Amino acid sequence: QVQLVESGGGLVQAGDSLRLSCAASGRSSSSHAMGWFRQAPGKEREFVAAISWSGASTTYVDSVKGRFTISRDNVKNTVYLQMNSLKPEDTAVYYCAATSLVSALESDYDYWGQGTQVTVSS
Repeated sequence: QVQLVESGGGLVQAGDSLRLSCAASGRSSSSHAMGWFRQAPGKEREFVAAISWSGASTTYVDSVKGRFTISRDNVKNTVYLQMNSLKPEDTAVYYCAATSLVSALESDYDYWGQGTQVTVSS
């Protein structure tokens, strides 16, 4: 079992930056690939970014490429999502999740955090 706790969300203005953190604990938490997803009001949850257990492989949804960076610190068992040049359309609840292999598919993820709200005002 892996427990995930997100933090770092908040209210910012367009163009600002935020860094989300996801602290993992439990069995073999550092050996999982990790992903970030988001769900805007009235929309389905969508993939944002993922990173392999080693950190060597990352993948992003096109809408955040060049603005968001996913990284991890396996000593701290923490995954980060650095979000720059935020836009109002980035407003959503952001979730981190753990899986065996890097994937953009929500159904591939076994463990989920409770989410953290990010609101970007124009």
